[in-house]
Amino acid sequence: MALRVSILTREYPPFIYGGAGVHVGQLVPQLRKITQSVEVQCMGDSRDDATAHPEIFPEGANTALRVLGTDLAMAAAIGEVDVIHSHTWYANFAGLIGSKFLDVPHVVTSHSLEPHRPWKAEQLGGGYRVSCWAEKTAFLDADAVISVSAGMRRDVLDSYPELDPDRVFVVRNGIDTDEFRPDYATDVVDSLGVDREQPLVVFVGRITRQKGLVHLVRAAQQFDPDTQLLLLAGAPDTPEIAAEFEAAFAELADHRPGKVNWISQMLPRASVRQVLTHATVFACPSIYEPLGIVNLEAMSCETAVVASAVGGIPEVVVDGTTGTLVAYDPAQADNPDFVADFESRFAEQVNLLTRNPGLASAFGKAGRQRCIDEFSWSTIAAQTVAVYESAIKFHQSQ
Repeated sequence: MALRVSILTREYPPFIYGGAGVHVGQLVPQLRKITQSVEVQCMGDSRDDATAHPEIFPEGANTALRVLGTDLAMAAAIGEVDVIHSHTWYANFAGLIGSKFLDVPHVVTSHSLEPHRPWKAEQLGGGYRVSCWAEKTAFLDADAVISVSAGMRRDVLDSYPELDPDRVFVVRNGIDTDEFRPDYATDVVDSLGVDREQPLVVFVGRITRQKGLVHLVRAAQQFDPDTQLLLLAGAPDTPEIAAEFEAAFAELADHRPGKVNWISQMLPRASVRQVLTHATVFACPSIYEPLGIVNLEAMSCETAVVASAVGGIPEVVVDGTTGTLVAYDPAQADNPDFVADFESRFAEQVNLLTRNPGLASAFGKAGRQRCIDEFSWSTIAAQTVAVYESAIKFHQSQ
């Protein structure tokens, strides 16, 4: 298709740390197969196939202000394109300015929503009000909004009721099932001290309120005695969150000596693939998750998932077929009795699968087949292009 596209993003391979970066990294190669051209504007260090922009505000300035300064540089660098597509609030402002300057349509993808992440005020301070403003302004002005799940679409319309529902589309995240596939080699898991004769529960993600890691660590107090817990977790949002997690982990390690391990450095994706393959259960205790690519990665490696039933997770993990879901109510996050009950119920579901390896294996096989059938990136790219075409028609009609 003769479309020229500009992708605006904070993260882009090889420097990615979250689901949005994975999404963009997988989407761009597929878009390049079916469009005339795709340029990428990203932030940070230089890349081989993207234009990278360092943060231009002085060192020490609030993160949100540094981002908006970089957004202006990104907008100025956009070439001759037919559509601009920005990902996350970090790049939404660049898309908004670029769209106005070039008079081309702007598409935004909602990987998450700032109003649903109030804990970010801990990280950004007054910058959180800035990030909320940047996201809202860009969404309300956009020619199309892409949500990565039906649950996210509902959240978008709840957060921004001024939006025309006809301009909000669902294009789900995906998974490369050739990259994430079962890897039965053992060099990585052996180097991490995993006992391959005992059940293994694995977590992969950042140390952030959103991912609910502290809840998992507390739930692990109730895991069966032979169950191992391996945490591939780093990049804490704030020193306070890091301290809270470290205290909970230290208590767990004292309670379960030799059964818990925390790897704070980011492992290569191939190593993560092997760890996921050898896990009995992948644990996703998120308290907010628009979709959860990491669940797809685990499922694609034939691993059963125990996850909280929030956001778009129920659109990925089929309860009783590819894993089990544990109800969580964000409105009760400050209720200690509810939180303790959630952690206990999460532990029960983990124990159910570690005690029944045959069931866990069946869930894992069903999960990989679901990834192959429902979440291919080629399909997602085609759906994204269809949104571009709709946005162009809408922009031209205004």
